[in-house]
Amino acid sequence: MCLAIPGKILEINGNSALVDFDGIKQNVIIALIQNPEIGKFVIVHAGYAIEMMNEKEAMDAIYQWKELAEDQDLDLSDII
Repeated sequence: MCLAIPGKILEINGNSALVDFDGIKQNVIIALIQNPEIGKFVIVHAGYAIEMMNEKEAMDAIYQWKELAEDQDLDLSDII
């Protein structure tokens, strides 16, 4: 099973990027993504961006992750 979280690319530094997961910022490897761009959304699993996604899909997924976290009395940062 794979749990992947969507985030927005804020900065690109070679093969890594600073990604914003609804306010939580982390560096991730983007070497697996073709043509990553600042402002685009990616799905991240285990520190690696594995796929690009559009903003609507990303926002829908973030909303679902936040609801799941709230249902479990967790913060989104506990999941990421």
